[in-house]
Amino acid sequence: MTKHINLQKNYTEFSGGYQLKLPLNIDTIIPENDSVRLLSQFVEEMDLTDLYSTYERINSLSPRTLLKIVLYSYMNGDYSSHSMELNCKRDINFMFLLEGHSAPDHATLARFRSIHFAPCSKRILAEVSNLLFDLGEISGETVFIDGTKIEANANKYTFVWKKAVTKNQAKLLIKLADFVAECEQLYDIKIFC
Repeated sequence: MTKHINLQKNYTEFSGGYQLKLPLNIDTIIPENDSVRLLSQFVEEMDLTDLYSTYERINSLSPRTLLKIVLYSYMNGDYSSHSMELNCKRDINFMFLLEGHSAPDHATLARFRSIHFAPCSKRILAEVSNLLFDLGEISGETVFIDGTKIEANANKYTFVWKKAVTKNQAKLLIKLADFVAECEQLYDIKIFC
């Protein structure tokens, strides 16, 4: 008589026989005032002719859906295409943005960002900022120029050379003047110092 060797454990042996219940409509789970709804509605109303002009042919996911995924991921401080792919498979808000389509792979998201989104990103992000300002979501009182983080822990291993500081300060002041001029032109405002 031969003895059967189980190489894989039966994980359902002691289960209570429950049925996995998922709502057929993800829309019912997400609150009405969630930021993902605002983003989705805004992107639906945007004129994306410059984004669509970068495509020769459109595959399974529309550029509008990919833009929603990238913008929502950026809103949450997540810039990795691998993480975006994982979120599309696990997070309900990303599934809401996918509208029933399957999750894109990280290569598709990275290709979208570098080839299609990059040429028109300034206009799209300026339009998003204008809408958020009009809705009162951002005040417009404070402008953050860059993402510089200053370390609070000053020990003997954290130092900066004076020559590097003065060189970079001069470059930063030039960039700052250009940025202020661009903001004045883009948002039709005048900044006085």
